[in-house]
Order: sequence, then structure tokens, then C-alpha cells
Amino acid sequence: MIVRRGGEADMAALAGLRDIGEGGLAAFAGWVAAHAETHLPFVAEVDGQVIGAAWLLVAERVPGGAATSRWYGDIQSVMVREGHRNRGVGAALMAAILDEARARGLEHVTVHSGRRAVDFYLRNGFGQHRQMLIWEPGE
Repeated sequence: MIVRRGGEADMAALAGLRDIGEGGLAAFAGWVAAHAETHLPFVAEVDGQVIGAAWLLVAERVPGGAATSRWYGDIQSVMVREGHRNRGVGAALMAAILDEARARGLEHVTVHSGRRAVDFYLRNGFGQHRQMLIWEPGE
């Protein structure tokens, strides 16, 4: 298995992992190109076939005090094809993303997890944080 940054050649596979069909591929590729500086795709492949992907959102926080540059990351859209789950693919994607976060000097990395994936993130170095709060609009 190889884990690497995703690129233009991976658009169809990345779209497929997000359940975006052929009709939406051009719009998806346009979105990826427009967000290339902030949304970094990582792919896992076996024998040249993409079997999983995860995205790192890189964003800047408002400067404060002596810190004029405050960057953080958020993990988004982690997907592994069903036949390849529970084989370390997700962990390899997380390792690559967290290596990128370290290389960029990000202050922290967050993830908004579904209930079933919480243990996965805990095993991969994430912890629950008492100061992280969320607001969701009411109906």
C-alpha cells in the first residue's frame, strides 16, 4: 500500500469515494482546484487503485498576542473502500495527514467524527477536548 498526496489524476477515484457520479465529476474537479491550497487530499492505493482517501483542511486563525500566524487543521471525509477496511488503511492515511500537519507547524488538528469512528480516532492519537464546543442550527 502506498499513501500519498492526491492529485489531478485521482479526481475520478476521489469523487467516487464521495458518491459523486460521472455527471458531477467536472464540478467536483473544479471545487478541488479552487480549494487546492486549503483542502489537501491524501490517497491510499494498492496496485495502482485508490482504495481510500482522507482530506486535511488547513486554515488560519485570527492572530493574537505575539502569534501573527496561527494555523490549524481539520480532518475531513475519511473513506476506505469496504473490502479494504480493518487492514490499517485508515491508520496509514491518518499518519500521512498528521505528518503533513507537523511539517506545516499546525497548532492542532480536529476531526468531527461519526459515533462509529470515535475509537478509530482515539487509537490514532486524538483525544476528546473539554474546550471544543459545537453549535448547530435548529430546525
